[in-house]
Amino acid sequence: MDQLKEFIEGTIRRKIEGSSESSLTYSKPYTPRIDSLKMPMGYQPSKFQQFDGKGNPKQHVTHFVETCNNAGTYADHLVKQFVQSLKGNAFDWYTDLEVGSIDGWEQLEQEFLNRFYSTRRTVNMVELTNSRQWKKSQSLIISIGGGI
Repeated sequence: MDQLKEFIEGTIRRKIEGSSESSLTYSKPYTPRIDSLKMPMGYQPSKFQQFDGKGNPKQHVTHFVETCNNAGTYADHLVKQFVQSLKGNAFDWYTDLEVGSIDGWEQLEQEFLNRFYSTRRTVNMVELTNSRQWKKSQSLIISIGGGI
């Protein structure tokens, strides 16, 4: 019971003193420098496409950056907005980033791509069909060329 009382008193004291200690429920993965950035005058938050960890992360970043730039935000301001474009596994990844570990857009973008970009490419049926046809025509050319 005493521990609970001390915990509550400590929490209230930190809130009153404006302590920068992280809360138990949410801690920002970006530095105080990023946190202190103010959005431009007249900024209206955009509606972002949501990325869930599936799909093309490079395309997601491109769409996100363009959406932000069209709304008048650039560079490190993007760090504060990026979480709004994530859901599912991607949101889980973001919330698991170390507190205060991100100090710029380039760093966050690189971390994101390192986590979600794969050099393995998913090939659809049309690409498979075209690939098979190309190999047949290539074989035909090789056969004709070999007979000359």
